[in-house]
Formats: sequence, structure tokens, C-alpha cells
Amino acid sequence: MSTVHFTVKALASPANEAQRPVWSQRTRHVLSTCALLGPVFLFLLACFVAPLGELLRLSFTSPDGTFASYQSIAATAVYREVFVNTVVLAFNVAFISVVLSFPTAYMLTRLKGLALSLAFWCVLFPLWISVLVRTFAWLLLLGQNGPVNNALVGTGLAEQPQQFLFNSLGVYIGMVHVLLPYALLPIYSAMKNVDVRLMQASDGLGAHPLQTFTRVYLPMTAPGLAAGFLLVFLMALGFFITPALLGGMKNVTIAMLIDVFVQEQLVWPLAAAAAFWMLALVLFLVGLASRFVNVTSTVAAR
Repeated sequence: MSTVHFTVKALASPANEAQRPVWSQRTRHVLSTCALLGPVFLFLLACFVAPLGELLRLSFTSPDGTFASYQSIAATAVYREVFVNTVVLAFNVAFISVVLSFPTAYMLTRLKGLALSLAFWCVLFPLWISVLVRTFAWLLLLGQNGPVNNALVGTGLAEQPQQFLFNSLGVYIGMVHVLLPYALLPIYSAMKNVDVRLMQASDGLGAHPLQTFTRVYLPMTAPGLAAGFLLVFLMALGFFITPALLGGMKNVTIAMLIDVFVQEQLVWPLAAAAAFWMLALVLFLVGLASRFVNVTSTVAAR
């Protein structure tokens, strides 16, 4: 009898009563978190996961066999060449964008006030214009009778109009123009976080400006460079409009190949298989990059 009375008293003790609000508070926190994340989760499930699952199912519905579409993509030399050309194009565009963005971002870190606002307006304004409109603008600028060729011929730099369109040069110009801000902004953010006193200390210790740049400034801005390069590279892999309008037959990308499968050949299983080969390629390249760079912290921090 005394044991039962002691147990009841222990359960009714202030220590146990003090734990009840803690558990209820944790429960409310979990429920509120689920309520806030629920709409986003349902949206992603309905608009991303479900269509992706249906596309995966479609890739296995080839009349020639379950994995026939994947085997066709991997075994055809033309398709493999398209994948290689897309990766090379994306890598070159990302490299050019980072190289051009580095001095521009450094200039932005030196500006203040109205000059900085105007410079940022010039950087961000193209993002508000459709990619299709900008690509058509390049068609007019780089044409045989466009302003660029007229200026080259008029100044004597070229004897005849140059071929800027329907080749790799036109594709690079158009894609770099579209993707340049996505490389510039992470680099600018990294440069703004550099402590100027470290540069002054390096100069005070007698280091050459080149040594200060390569051993102090460049390593501290490397995360921004990596973030800008990776972001532009991944975006360039899926580009469609600019290569389709400015490029030629040698500039076919994976996105253009998928469009041909869907619009012209009407082979949806082959298009779905190409899309998942593309997804596998992206995951492989990101995994390879993560061996050298902390991808998650690099992109998230910027």
C-alpha cells in the first residue's frame, strides 16, 4: 500500500509536472513546422516528384524492351557526341563567365553610393528581360548586315562581314551574356567578405602585389569562384533557346536532342531516357566536384 502511494505521489511530483509543458511545447513546435512545410512539400510532390516519376516510368515503355531506350542513347555515337559537346560547351561558358566576372566584381567592390547602384542596375537589368528577346537581339546585332559587322567593315578591321551566327562563336556570345550575372554575384559576395586589413598586412610585410593576389586574395575568393562556376555550368547544361537560335548543326545540345525526340520523332521513351541520362550526368559531375570543393557550403553560403 505504501509502495502504491509512493508511486502515485512520484507521478504527481512537481518534476513530472514540469516535464509536461516541455513535451507539449515540442509537440506544438513539430506540428507548426509540419504545417508550415506542408504546402511546400505538397507542391513539390505534385509538380516535381510525380511528373519525374511518370517520366521515369515512360522511359521504360519502349517497344523494344525495358532498357532499350537507355541502351540506344548509350550505344549511338551521335547521341554520345551530343552529350560530350554539351558538357564542353557548358564548361567553356562557365570558365569564360568566371574570367569576365572576376575583374567586374572587383570593380564593384571599389564603388560606393550612386555609382554602385548604377553598376548593379546594369548587372541586374538584363535578368528582367526574357532570354528569347535577348537571343533575338543578338541575331540582329551579329547578322551579316548588323551593327557589329558594319562597324568592323566601316573601321577597316575586316574586309568583309564576318560569320558570327550559326556557329560556336555565336552560341558562346549569347550564353555568356545570359549567364554572366549568375557568376558575377557569388564572386562579388566573396570579395566583399575579404578583410582589407589582410591585404594591407601582406603589403606591409613586403610581399609583391602578385604574391598578395595569388596567396591571399585569390584563396579567400575561391569559394565565390567555385560557386559561380558551378552555378553557370549546371545552368548551361540545360540551355535550349540560345544554342537553338544562334548555333548550327555542330552545336546541338541535350535539350535540343530531347526536343527533336518529342516534337519531330515522337519517341517519348527515348526523350525520357535522354533526360535521365542527363540527370545522371549532372549528379556525377556534382559528385566529382564535391571531391574537391564543398559544394553544399559553397553554394549555400553565397
